[in-house]
Amino acid sequence: MTTLISHPLPVLAVGLALGSRQIPPRLLLAGLLSACLPDADVLAFQLGIAYADAFGHRGFSHSLLFAAGCGLFGALGSRWLGCGPLKPGLWVGLACASHGLLDALTNGGLDVAFFWPWDAQRYFLPWRPIVVSPFIGNFFGPRGVQVLLSEARWVWAPCAGLALSGVGLRALLRRRPN
Repeated sequence: MTTLISHPLPVLAVGLALGSRQIPPRLLLAGLLSACLPDADVLAFQLGIAYADAFGHRGFSHSLLFAAGCGLFGALGSRWLGCGPLKPGLWVGLACASHGLLDALTNGGLDVAFFWPWDAQRYFLPWRPIVVSPFIGNFFGPRGVQVLLSEARWVWAPCAGLALSGVGLRALLRRRPN
C-alpha cells in the first residue's frame, strides 16, 4: 500500500487544479475521504480474515465495483455536496478507484482485486515504481524513509505539479482580457 498520506493527494491535486467552482469544498472532502476508504479493509485482520481472502486487504474494497458503489453514494448525496448527481457520482467513484490504482503501482504486497466479484485474480500494473509501505508498526526507520522518498517522487511531486499548473492556468485565464 502507499501511505495514507499519498492516497488523497491525486484527488486534492485535481480538485485544486479545477478550482472550487468546479469542485466545491464538500465534494473535494468527499473525494479525499473516498480515496482513503478502501484501506478500511485492514480491519479484516482484526476479524481473522486472511490478507489473500476476497474480503482481505486489497480485495473487494479495492475493486472497481466498490468504487462504483461509492460513486453511487456520492450521486445520492449530491444535494448535500452542492451539485447535480453526475459530478459527485463520477468524482467520488474515480477518487475511490484511484486508491487501487496507486496500490497497483507498488512493488510489493498482494495485487489488487480490480474486477471482484467477476474475477478473483488480483493484478499489479506492469510498471511498479512506488516502494510498498510497511504496516504502521514497522513504518519508522530506514524503510519508512525509503517509502516516503519514493512516494515523494512518484506521487507527491507529480500531484504538486498538477495542482500548481491548474491554479496557475486558471489565474492566467482570469487575467486575460475578453
